[in-house]
This record gives sequence, structure tokens and C-alpha cells, in this order.
Amino acid sequence: MSQQSSSSITTSERRGLRRAGILFVVVVVVVVVFGFVSRAEQTSKLHDLTEAQAVANVAVVSPSSVENRTGLELPGRLEAFIRAPIYARVPGYLKSWKHDIGSKVKAGDVLAEIETPDLDQQLLQARAQLNAAEATAKLSEITAKRWQSLAGTDAVATQDVDQRNYTYNANVAQVKSAQANVELLVAQTGFKRLIAPFDGIVTARETDIGALINVGASGGAELFVVSETNKLRVYVNVPQNYVPSVPSGTKASLTVPERPGKTYTGTVEYSAQSVNPSSGTTLMQIVVDNAAGELMPGDYANIHLQVAPASANVLSVPSSALIFDSKGLSVATVGSNNRVEVKPVSILRDLGSVVEISTGLSANDKVIQNPPDGVGTGETVNVITEPAAGAAAAAASSPKGKNDHG
Repeated sequence: MSQQSSSSITTSERRGLRRAGILFVVVVVVVVVFGFVSRAEQTSKLHDLTEAQAVANVAVVSPSSVENRTGLELPGRLEAFIRAPIYARVPGYLKSWKHDIGSKVKAGDVLAEIETPDLDQQLLQARAQLNAAEATAKLSEITAKRWQSLAGTDAVATQDVDQRNYTYNANVAQVKSAQANVELLVAQTGFKRLIAPFDGIVTARETDIGALINVGASGGAELFVVSETNKLRVYVNVPQNYVPSVPSGTKASLTVPERPGKTYTGTVEYSAQSVNPSSGTTLMQIVVDNAAGELMPGDYANIHLQVAPASANVLSVPSSALIFDSKGLSVATVGSNNRVEVKPVSILRDLGSVVEISTGLSANDKVIQNPPDGVGTGETVNVITEPAAGAAAAAASSPKGKNDHG
């Protein structure tokens, strides 16, 4: 009986162990299969995600035909409308001066007087020479008349009469020469006084009482400077590509450091009509009204020119849309099937944040604002937004459209 019980227990244990082993194998198989299935699903999802991320998300904008107006910011230097350095015409010593820097003067006002001892002595000598020449001419006239009265007799030869007449004529010429010399020296004595040539302000005085004065043409320095400042000139160098957009009559506004927050207006009046080959710019002159006297010659000024539009129907795109590569300049557009087409373009004007395109685009194109690196024709992209047409022009009409490429 006991042997039969032991045999039954052993068989039962074996069956339990076999069932446990089968269950373990089933579990292992299920885990392995589940792992393979999960990995396959993850791989599929990763592939799908990779494929989805491979398609670039882009924002597009329609080229704008709105008129672009932009400001051109340039440095300039204010100059007097008329500036006259005053030099001495006669040598001597400064006797006195009447007006210092900042003085307002009228045309004809005496600025200074020069003491000219050398010139005074030359004038005395010239007058003495004139008196001597006149006396000689008078004597030769009397002699010529006496010989002329004897010309009809045999007492004198005709040649002697002619000689006396020629001597008289030569002495008359000497009188005229001496007279002209006196008049010249008298005219030079008029330059003892330095005169203001026009109404203005004395902007420089470079001499003082007792100073040795040399003639300006002989290396003498300027003694005074008189400037007419009711109007001022500003010379600016306009980049060549902007010259057609800045015709005569263009309005300009300017600011100076010493008067922050205040703006003055001027008008472009003249252009050099030539390009400086070293800078690629054209010199233009702006005239500014300074009746209030707040601006000063020599001032540094920041000039803002309102640049006229290059064309009424020009197309504009953001400058970020441009692609520069070995093929040249181009933009990337998106078709109805979300495929990219790269189009070569030409720039009419670069306005900083906006560029005007002269060729290569149509108004119906959808331009990628920030094209991905290496984008090419035929690639598929995902359009995530499409700003309203004219967004490019809105950027161009910002308060300050500086020239960042001039």
C-alpha cells in the first residue's frame, strides 16, 4: 500500500513539473513574440516619423506690388552757404581789428586796418617820379614847339625837328606810366582796410594787433573768415544704385548731436552728375534753411533722404527669401503640389529687410520666406502658414529703412 502511494505521488509531481515547464516555455515564447512585434511597431513608427521630419516645414509669402518707400541714412557735414577767407593784399603790421569771432557784420564793414610803412614810402617815391616825368615832358614840349617853328627855314634839318617831336612823345608816355604807377599804389593803399564782402558772421580771426602781415598770395595766412549762415550747404555721398531715386527737389531731414530730438529740413538742389570711382558714390548738395541760426557750419549731421520708388509695379519679397549659391541669386517657390521650384532672380533695389525683384518672379508665386539649406527643385515641403500678400511691403514701410548695403 505504501509503495503504491509513493508511486502515485511521484507521477503526480512529474506531471506538475511537466505542466510548469510547458507553461514556462509558452510564457517565454509569448514574451519573445511580443518583443518582436513591439520592436517592429516601434521601427515602423520611427520610420514614419523620420519620413515626416524629412519633409521641411516652410512659411511662404506672396510677392508684394505695394509701392516701397524707404529712407536712406547718410552722414554729412554742414558748411556755410558762402564762406570767404579774408587775406591781406598789402604787407605791413596789423594796426587794429574791429570785429571778433561771432560778430555779425554787414557788407562793407571794416574788419581790421593794416599799417603799411613800405607802401607809404613807395607811394611818395612814385609821386615824386611822376612830378619829374611831368617836368621833363613839359620841357620837351617847349623844345619841340621851338624846333617845329623853325621847320620851314633852312636853319634846322627836318630830322632834328622829328627827333625833338619823338622825344616829347616819349616823355609824355613816361608821364602816363608814372601816373599809372601812382594810381596802382593808391589802389593798394585802399587794401589797408580789410572789408567784409557780404552780410554774415565772423567765424574766424587769425591775427592780432602788431602781427606781421604778409600778402596772401605770397604765403600769408588768412586773417579772418566771414560766413553767410542764413542758409547752409550739406554735401552727402549717395550710393550709385540710389542716385536715380534721389532727384533734385528730394526732401531731406537732418539731426545734429547738440540738439537731440530736433529735426531740420532741407532740399536736394544739386548733383555732381558723376560717380567717384574710389567710393562708388555721387556727391549731392542739400540746402538747409538756418534763419534761426541754430545750426553751425562744420556741424556733423545725420541725413535722412526719402528715397523715391524705383517702379510703381515692382515686386518685393523679404530679403531672407534670397538664396546665394554657385548658380547665382535665386528664390524658392512652392507649387500647388507642395513641390519646390527654385527660380533665378535679379534685384532692382536692396532696401534692407525687403528687396525689389526686377526679373524672375510673378505676382502669383508663393515664395518661401526662409528656405532650408540645400533646398532644390522637386523637393516636397510642408506649408505651415501663408502670410497675407503685402507683408513684404509692410516691412519696407517701417519708420526707418536704413541702407545696410550701401
